[in-house]
Amino acid sequence: MDQVKIGKFIHEMRKEQSLTQRELAEKLNISDKTVSKWETGNGLPEVGLMLPLCGALRISVNELLSGERLDEKQYYKKAEQNIMDLLREKAEAKKKIIISAIICIITVLAGVTLAVVAGLFEMQIWLRVLLIAIAVIIACAGIGLACVLDREAGVYECPNCGERFVPTLKGYIFGAHTLTKRKLKCPNCGKRGYCKKRLTKE
Repeated sequence: MDQVKIGKFIHEMRKEQSLTQRELAEKLNISDKTVSKWETGNGLPEVGLMLPLCGALRISVNELLSGERLDEKQYYKKAEQNIMDLLREKAEAKKKIIISAIICIITVLAGVTLAVVAGLFEMQIWLRVLLIAIAVIIACAGIGLACVLDREAGVYECPNCGERFVPTLKGYIFGAHTLTKRKLKCPNCGKRGYCKKRLTKE
């Protein structure tokens, strides 16, 4: 999905309806900062806001996701394409999550194996230290790579305003978490909470 194209389309349709960003935001009970973010291509409306937004702009959801006005012939073709884009995005996010889990498991196992070898077998001190250092480096690098992949796989949904966003790497790493939630600061409302992992931005 082309966020920049969709953003420009939202901007054009808002102007067509003679609405300011603030007026559109008030209709949707959101901040004008959120509308600005959409229009600059830095985010997409969450699912719960799509129908009200389309109603305010007098467009269809299919036109919103396509980022353009559609005639009858284009409508069904674009609907299929939009569905396929959503499915592809979800599949790619799942693949990244699986790869990050595999990398994490393999590197931790490799690190533990090297540490066990260094502890169980007779060897010179320098070799033992080297093996332990390599074990730590492998484990840290693997976990770091897994974190980067997992952070980029999908988005997190703010429990307060419903905004979906990709957290900063620092926020992701230091955020307390469960398997499906992570404590993060929302860039939209500024509140901190346990944000649920979602596979798609819409």
